[in-house]
Formats: sequence, C-alpha cells, structure tokens
Amino acid sequence: MAEAPVRVVIADDDPDMRMLVEIAVRKAGLELAAVATDGTQAWILIRDEAPDVVVLDVSMPGMSGLDVCRLVRNDPSLKHIPVLLLSAGVSGASRDAGMDAGANDFMPKPFSPRLLAAKLAELARGRELAQ
Repeated sequence: MAEAPVRVVIADDDPDMRMLVEIAVRKAGLELAAVATDGTQAWILIRDEAPDVVVLDVSMPGMSGLDVCRLVRNDPSLKHIPVLLLSAGVSGASRDAGMDAGANDFMPKPFSPRLLAAKLAELARGRELAQ
C-alpha cells in the first residue's frame, strides 16, 4: 500500500513568494493541499484541510502568521502540525517572536527554494516519526 503524500498548506500575500514556496514544496516531494493569501484564509484552510505541514508568512493582511500559528497551537486537533514561519524580518527578535508563537522553524526572506525544500522535508519526516 502506498504511503499517503505529506500535504502542505502555505500562506503568503506575495504572489512571487507563494510561487517560490510552491516550488520548494514540490521539490521536497510533498503535496500542495491549499494556498492562502492572508492569515484569515490560512486559518480556515488549515482547519478544513488538517494538513501535515504549514508554511506561514509572518506579515499578512488580516491575521499575521504569528496569530495563525498561535491558533494552531491552541487547537487540540491541530497542535501537532509542524509550522514553518517565513519573515522578511531577520532580527533575533523576529525569530524569537516566531518561536514564542509555537513555530517549529523559522526562515528569513529571501530564502533558497532548495534550503526551504530541505527544511520542509525535515519537518515532514519529524511529523511522521512523532506519529
């Protein structure tokens, strides 16, 4: 029996960034479950799709990626999902805010799609091991 593909929800309000994340998802051998353009839409899609991994931009219209990450962490049915935050803020404070919100990992923008693919594959492996 074939393994079910690892499904990813991504959210970023920048179309170019979304495209780069989509490329990284495919490069990692994962399946794109849904794409959101703002935090509110991301939260709805995460609840509806219950993906295996979530990639969130920190700064989005509506709810921020930090807000969505906190909601995921506070929902008993979703809190196990690995969350990767992407941010144009490269300071230690930005990273700390992401980790405080419950993110599993944090990547500054701009990023290498190859490095993002490696991080996504690592998060997917970690989730499989935890089950």
